[in-house]
Amino acid sequence: MSQRHLTRRHFLYLAGLGTAGTLFACGDDKEPGTPPLPREVWVYVGTYTTGQQSQGIYLCRLDLETGALQQVGVTPGVTDPSYLAVDRQRRHLYAVNELTTFEGRPSGAVSAFAIDPDTHALTFLNQQASQGGAPCHLEVNAEDGFVLVANYVGGNVAVLPIQEGGRLGPAVDVDQHEGSRPETSPHAHQIRLDAGQKHALVPDLGTDKIMIYRFDAGQGTLTPHTPASVSTAPGAGPRHLAFHPNGRFVFNINELNSTLTAFAYDGERGTLTPLQTVSTLPADFTGDSYCADVHVSPDGKFLYGSNRGHNSIVVYAIGPAGELTYVEHVSTQGNWPRNFAIDATGSFLLVANQRSHSIVTFRRDAQTGKLTPVGAPLEVPAPVCLLLVPA
Repeated sequence: MSQRHLTRRHFLYLAGLGTAGTLFACGDDKEPGTPPLPREVWVYVGTYTTGQQSQGIYLCRLDLETGALQQVGVTPGVTDPSYLAVDRQRRHLYAVNELTTFEGRPSGAVSAFAIDPDTHALTFLNQQASQGGAPCHLEVNAEDGFVLVANYVGGNVAVLPIQEGGRLGPAVDVDQHEGSRPETSPHAHQIRLDAGQKHALVPDLGTDKIMIYRFDAGQGTLTPHTPASVSTAPGAGPRHLAFHPNGRFVFNINELNSTLTAFAYDGERGTLTPLQTVSTLPADFTGDSYCADVHVSPDGKFLYGSNRGHNSIVVYAIGPAGELTYVEHVSTQGNWPRNFAIDATGSFLLVANQRSHSIVTFRRDAQTGKLTPVGAPLEVPAPVCLLLVPA
């Protein structure tokens, strides 16, 4: 592609794809020699089914011109698929089953599905124990060889091999976290691989630490790094983190004290250095609120975090040294915003409001980072995870 044909929107779009490791393939060329811009994105919605009206994993379509979100299908019979991930080829989807007992043992499960290339519907393949209770997050490594899963109640992380045809094998590695005191029992809440796939970072809400592992992509093993962790403030409750597209910064959201912490990250050495901690709430807010999710815009200019209780998304601008400058709070137009997602073009941000059973779409201003709601909320029972997949 020639430099003169690389428009700003195309640049942001391609930058977002580089971060997500995916490619779109639809739409008409805007200029000769440029790739087609996407017209739509498929959205898989993970939900809680126990005690809810949800049937399982919902499939929606997001129009990237208008921001309209439409439900087109559902995969029924999946129990508590609270977090979802897809392989890099977009042939298989993996879902945690957030259970505390599976096959008579104290464990949750991970389910594997095949994705129909035409309809994007899911076909169940198989299921394996997650080796810990209440699995709440999972990720597929770049070579599509393994699924890494964080178990909240189990307080551990596990690695499951992906076999031929996308099926899952039994776990090949399990790493148990330990609390320093009985009241600091471990609660692994997420597992994220860095861009080099050399290290895995695991926010542990119970121990107030971000655990650091070396990852062997050949064997699927996790080895505690040196140092093995970095500590947050006591009682902070690190929950989720997001990598900056440049790989030099990591942003962690703390559930219990409603803060965001910026870290400098050295991908070669696998080290985190704290830079700044800011609040996710307005100074005059006095109610109860708990952070949930955090994401960086595809252009790397803005950071977003969700507040359950205040029911808002907080927006910060990201400076060249990773410093954060407050931009705004915006209501999520619903109750208990859990996971949210930004499409790879950076045009829209979608929020899953768990308790009001709604998904709300916001148009994102690329210059200011600010959010504006678009259209009416889409009703989906107990949505807790939004997985955006190219059409």
